[in-house]
Amino acid sequence: MKLALFTHLSWPEKINQPSVFYNAVDQVHLAESIGFDSAWFAEHHFTRYSMGASLLVILGHIAATTKSIRLGTGVLIPNLHNPIRLAEDTATVDVLSNGRLDVGFGRGVYGYEYGGFNIQADQSQERFQETVLSIRDLWSNKSVSMDGRFHQLKNIDLVPSPIQVPHPPVYIAATRSPDTLDFLISNDFLLCIAVVQDTKLALQLVSRYKEKCKAVARSPHMDKVPFFRYVHVAENESQAIENTKTHIDWIQDIMQWKRHLLDRTEVYQPMDEWLKSRNELPPTFDQIRDNRAFIGTPEHVAEQILGLREHGIEYFGCNFAMGGLTQEKIIASMKLFEKRVMPLIQ
Repeated sequence: MKLALFTHLSWPEKINQPSVFYNAVDQVHLAESIGFDSAWFAEHHFTRYSMGASLLVILGHIAATTKSIRLGTGVLIPNLHNPIRLAEDTATVDVLSNGRLDVGFGRGVYGYEYGGFNIQADQSQERFQETVLSIRDLWSNKSVSMDGRFHQLKNIDLVPSPIQVPHPPVYIAATRSPDTLDFLISNDFLLCIAVVQDTKLALQLVSRYKEKCKAVARSPHMDKVPFFRYVHVAENESQAIENTKTHIDWIQDIMQWKRHLLDRTEVYQPMDEWLKSRNELPPTFDQIRDNRAFIGTPEHVAEQILGLREHGIEYFGCNFAMGGLTQEKIIASMKLFEKRVMPLIQ
């Protein structure tokens, strides 16, 4: 079982901004030292949920401080970018990392993330596909020209070129849309599974992905398809729950809140006021633990990961850093994962 690290770079109230970045870098260093294959970061904007706004700047820094671990974007939101700029930045990181970049794309979260960039959400699928294919072509070809609906390119020669040939691996988050899944299959891209989808539904998505790959006689490359879950390991179940409940609850609260904001952000508003005024509740801790998280003793977590293997999952991703969980507890969980979980799953 290959292993990946994942983080949103969350910034809850009273947390120091720089510490979120520095702690994440240290987590990647630890993951590399214990044999993780990759580390993935998510792009988001205008929210405490994630400070991954300049994702490729972050990965460029980490590339300079690591040697072997692959670096992934899980995911970039191409609809918010000029394809030339994104192609240049990803190619540069691929060069600086000596060909260690995996590029995941997704349509992101609507609401103010799109509104802040003045991008129309109702055109997101067409814009997404056009932008991703433009980036792929810029990576791979000389003198790229295109007269698209959203982008016009005329004789563009990308400098630098990515090291990986023909280009870095492309991953697509296809959580809900059949059109997105068809798009990634038809272009020979790879699937990635996000933490925001229940495990049962995620496994159904993997089954559809494998069926569609089989129908066009291409390999699903399951050893390259990361399946991300929230993960926390402690010596006993009650300690694991105590360590993570507040932080899982915060993640669900902030995700629900920011989805409701179309013309402003939640960044400098008090969450307590939102909690008092909302008229529906997000998933509970128990719902998340049962459906999206592997939280408990080493044996319990290993059993859940091995259960995924029965469904053909060969690449498991761990989101250890949950919404303000202290660095001490994150590192302790990672080290216990190394000592007690990894020997059971490899």
